[in-house]
Amino acid sequence: MKRENSVDRTEVIRTCINPVFSKLFTVDFYFEEVQRLRFEVHDISSNHNGLKEADFLGGMECTLGQIVSQRKLSKSLLKHGNTAGKSSITVIAEELSGNDDYVELSFSARKLDDKDFFSKSDPFLEIFRMNDDATQQLVHRTEVVMNNLNPAWKTFKVSVNSLCSGDQDRRLKCIVWDWDSNGKHDFIGEFSSTFKEMRGAMEGRQLVYGLAPAKPDTVVQWECINPKYKAKKKSYKNSGIVILNQCKVAIDFTASNGDPRNSCSLHYIHPYQPNEYLKALVAVGEICQDYDSDKMFPAFGFGARIPPEYKVSHDFAINFNEDNPECAGIQGVVEAYQSCLPKLQLYGPTNIAPIIQKVAKSASEETNTKEASQYFILLILTDGVITDMADTREAIVHASHLPMSVIIVGVGNADFSDMQMLDGDDGILRSPKGEPVLRDIVQFVPFRNFKHASPAALAKSVLAEVPNQVVDYYNGKGIKPKCVSEYESSRTLAP
Repeated sequence: MKRENSVDRTEVIRTCINPVFSKLFTVDFYFEEVQRLRFEVHDISSNHNGLKEADFLGGMECTLGQIVSQRKLSKSLLKHGNTAGKSSITVIAEELSGNDDYVELSFSARKLDDKDFFSKSDPFLEIFRMNDDATQQLVHRTEVVMNNLNPAWKTFKVSVNSLCSGDQDRRLKCIVWDWDSNGKHDFIGEFSSTFKEMRGAMEGRQLVYGLAPAKPDTVVQWECINPKYKAKKKSYKNSGIVILNQCKVAIDFTASNGDPRNSCSLHYIHPYQPNEYLKALVAVGEICQDYDSDKMFPAFGFGARIPPEYKVSHDFAINFNEDNPECAGIQGVVEAYQSCLPKLQLYGPTNIAPIIQKVAKSASEETNTKEASQYFILLILTDGVITDMADTREAIVHASHLPMSVIIVGVGNADFSDMQMLDGDDGILRSPKGEPVLRDIVQFVPFRNFKHASPAALAKSVLAEVPNQVVDYYNGKGIKPKCVSEYESSRTLAP
């Protein structure tokens, strides 16, 4: 039995035989499943908006996998009886980056060119995203404001993914048209911008593009240009002004950890009870700090968009001081973590190779001393299955030659079975090129196994192998430990 569920419908485009719909459909894609889709096109009369009295123009069936693999799929529209006519439909797929932020935009215009003889222009605005292959994708089409050269279009909401593919510097092309009932709309003018420029309005900056310097109360606005008029008329200035009245960004913290403000989130800061991240951090950190002479700990985060430009980073200092990422004691790390959370946009993916490489760089500098003075322990707390496994394996193999160990604690209820590969207990870890680790330096444990145990039990489990790892490294290098008197002497003379 064939079962069909209606997903959604586009807007209605009047009097047009080559419509470009601005409506977007968000569909979950499962690589391992055959997801069959059917698209139907109907001609709705001017008196009715329902499909019961609409004329069926044709349908097209395909799988979601076909659209995703080809990115742009064009097929004939089949009428009843599966007969093909001259009509076709094109469906474009774009993978969402995982960013669910959206932006509310509101535009108006003034002194637009009048394109109608017996009345004023009926303007509407279209926004296109410029793609890397020089094509353009319609993002939004406003409503038509009838008989008005100074229109104020309704506020609309669009995802940052759709608007600029998450790239705030991507060019946006905006076109103003005069609507005609026959579908042959008259071009009024155009301008280009970026989301970054538009966002300046939200941040309180007053910018004017193509005009004289702004007065203090000037909002963001652009000259609407008709290139043909500009080329022909020396006295031509513009075909009107388009004004951005609102650019309001709403942040959605629905990354894999959940909204830190929500009590269901793994990052939720409870006023009286630490979350799983803090429990794991304190349990392991309090043991390690007894072996650290200055009690200063560099602390980094990964998989978040960080201020001020909110670009994704996989190795940022949680105190936002890249020159000095160290925190005073484990309590200092806790405070930095709690302080940075409200300023971040949780994102993804879960890439841990960059943070391993960052610590490995410091550890490699230690090898030049030819003595046993510093050994690095990297504690990684993550809620997700890592997405850069090949790079991570490569980084661990490289790090196995250095004075460092890696402890990974899996937080939450994700499937961490792949993470066991990094822990050499079940076999020798190899890089993608086949190079084996010099020594086992990784210990992985899921926090849920110790959720109801004492903090000491977790610390004991993840730190049990570290002493042997330290000894194995220095024995392999033929470096003997300092005696207490030598160590104290080197500390006294150190700058």
